[in-house]
Amino acid sequence: MDNNKRPEDMARITTPELAQAFIDEQVAEIKKQVGDKKVLLALSGGVDSSVVAALLIKAIGKQLVCVHVNHGLLRKGEPEQVVEVFRNQMDANLVYVDAVDRFLDKLKDVAEPEKKRKIIGAEFIRVFEEEARKLEGIEFLAQGTIYPDILESDGVKAHHNVGGLPEDLQFSLVEPLKLLFKDEVRVVGKALGLPDSMVYRQPFPGPGLGVRCLGAITRDRLEAVRESDAILREEFAKNGLEGKVWQYFTIVPDFKSVGVKDGKRSFEWPVIIRAVNTRDAMTATVEDVPFSLLQHITDRITKEVAGVNRVCFDLTPKPTGTIEWE
Repeated sequence: MDNNKRPEDMARITTPELAQAFIDEQVAEIKKQVGDKKVLLALSGGVDSSVVAALLIKAIGKQLVCVHVNHGLLRKGEPEQVVEVFRNQMDANLVYVDAVDRFLDKLKDVAEPEKKRKIIGAEFIRVFEEEARKLEGIEFLAQGTIYPDILESDGVKAHHNVGGLPEDLQFSLVEPLKLLFKDEVRVVGKALGLPDSMVYRQPFPGPGLGVRCLGAITRDRLEAVRESDAILREEFAKNGLEGKVWQYFTIVPDFKSVGVKDGKRSFEWPVIIRAVNTRDAMTATVEDVPFSLLQHITDRITKEVAGVNRVCFDLTPKPTGTIEWE
């Protein structure tokens, strides 16, 4: 039997009861596979890695070592949430790595999108490798593989770094979610007690805000992306659009325009708002955001975000645009 093939008679996990049955089954499987050995996990704070972490904590407790790398490209409050949920609430064995300066120094003056992605991915692997080498007794690597990853990429989920680790660190894999679809992972996450903000987290690119700070990343413009994104998410949540819109975020391009602030001319960045709906990410439509809400968000961003004097709304569907800008 192919262990990477979902059985045809496998029931869809749609209820808390089915989720609990899955959890009980996986806890037993993990204990059997791991025994008294240690397991390493790159914990990004995304849905898949968070659910894997919660599941392994339930199964083997402190035998799991979670490594959370803050590369400076996460959304506002996300690194703090990982620490709060996993270290403070779940008592996880969590290693927090502040690598912000390291990543941003590597990305200085790099404008080409694909080059930025490669630098972020390669540096993440290097940081994770360094942390792995500091630890003793690690024999397993947990990975947030889900079933679409297997269908699309032969089971290797590249941004969880298995493919990039050196040969002497090729641990045995623990992949408890590998036969689940994303909606099932969310049901399991809820049953494990994870907060809704993690379970229903929007899709987020591997390079994070690095592909939303267009062109060469600067710290001040990156902060403008982070702060404007936080305002957008807060206002969408307040106005019933959280969960209704598939993905929404802000972008700050690497150019400035003339504006007026406090009666004086300003020369500052625009913020671009993107809000789209899709079934499969192959095509996407633009959410019809109420104009009054857009006006309110514009007012907040231009008043609260340093270096910004203009807000634009991207009306382009996919095709002809892509969902992200880079």
